[in-house]
Amino acid sequence: MKLVFVGLLAFFVSTVFAQKRPNILFCIADDWGKHAGVYGDKVVQTPNFDRLAKEGVLFTNAFCGSPSCTPSRATILTGRYPHQNEESGNLWSTLQIKLPNYAQLLAQHGYHVGLERKGWGPGNFKVGGYEQNPAGKGYQNFDEFLAKRPQGQPFCYWFGSQDPHRDYVKGTGKAAGLNPQQVRVPAYWPDQLEVREDILDYYYEVQRFDQEVGALIKKLEAIGELENTFIVVTSDNGMPFPRAKANIYDAGTNLPLVFYWKNQLSPRKTDTFMSFVDFAPTFLEVAGVPIPNMVTGKSLMPLLQGKSQVHRKEVFLERERHANVRRGDRSYPIRAIRNTDYLYIQNLSPDQWPAGDPQLYFAVGPYGDVDPSPTKKLVLSDTVAYAKYYQLIFAKRPAEELYDLRKDPEQLKNVAQSPAYQKEKSKLKAQLEQWRKDTQDPRMAGKQPFESYPYYGNNAATEKMKN
Repeated sequence: MKLVFVGLLAFFVSTVFAQKRPNILFCIADDWGKHAGVYGDKVVQTPNFDRLAKEGVLFTNAFCGSPSCTPSRATILTGRYPHQNEESGNLWSTLQIKLPNYAQLLAQHGYHVGLERKGWGPGNFKVGGYEQNPAGKGYQNFDEFLAKRPQGQPFCYWFGSQDPHRDYVKGTGKAAGLNPQQVRVPAYWPDQLEVREDILDYYYEVQRFDQEVGALIKKLEAIGELENTFIVVTSDNGMPFPRAKANIYDAGTNLPLVFYWKNQLSPRKTDTFMSFVDFAPTFLEVAGVPIPNMVTGKSLMPLLQGKSQVHRKEVFLERERHANVRRGDRSYPIRAIRNTDYLYIQNLSPDQWPAGDPQLYFAVGPYGDVDPSPTKKLVLSDTVAYAKYYQLIFAKRPAEELYDLRKDPEQLKNVAQSPAYQKEKSKLKAQLEQWRKDTQDPRMAGKQPFESYPYYGNNAATEKMKN
């Protein structure tokens, strides 16, 4: 009788604990740069993101691990830098099941875990030992996911929109009432109507993502779960435009991010740095699940709960092979460090074309690391008239780049060889190389495994818009 009582008591305690553990709703856009009303963009309309930002914790210095879908999403799941995730440092790769994965760990600790639309990827997860997407079991929508949820069980839901990934329906932004004359065109693109309207079509899909986030919040309110749900809204990498996505510059790596937990987090905007390696340990701490030693990132909870004001003083960035667009399946490896004042970049293969070979090799097309778009087409239509933009976007780059962000926020003038910056460059270089040693970057030992990993994407004809 006593054993029965103890068993019932344990069941009751575990059930109550499960009910008290917060749900986690992770909303991730596909190729959304830092464009939202709350960030000062006067054209795009993002009322739901803005509402969460005003009532939650808004980051201005959130940086992805890599400006490419597959490695960025792997970093989110594992809490490890792209070069630590083996094959998943590349686009169209696999993710090894031996690596830590917060979604799996939450499922093992009593969470109902699921995925809608795009999770980890693109790639072949089965090769890595998974039977389903590493971000969770797929569901058609949030309603189906909730219907399959065992009563009282906390949930972790990954909402992976395909917006604002290309391609776009031309004219949708303008048709939605967005004014091309109000668009701010970055200095690294020609200020032409084609570019302005291209940006508007991107904004249209950003707004569609925001609307879907709003629908998820309304559902949580309707079922009485909003107060017990830890909500995160972000993107995987920068906008699918030249010199943004697949690039280490801010347009490719500095992303929108808000954390919201009703009545649990004090509303504020923070300029402290965070890296996407910090998502996994944060989710695990929120859920009360032990953080594996293999996780490189650190939990944001002390910052989110107001126990600290500084999370990181700098972030480390990188990329390897994006699309398969260079002869010999070669990568374009980059390592970089970004702090408040500077961005220092090491292009480890400066002999390669940063945007891909000028001629079609296997996937996407010429300069294939830049998605096909009206903006790309315009610059390539007349490389003499648009020579300045061609140099910034497509031309080969030196082994080192250094940008003084106080004077040059758009990272247009490389001062790496300027005598006035040598002391600062040496300091940043030492920090970057120490990080590479500490995290066992294989390229520090002269290894180049990323070129040898299989590329699971299709050829150019069928892959054009899938990465």
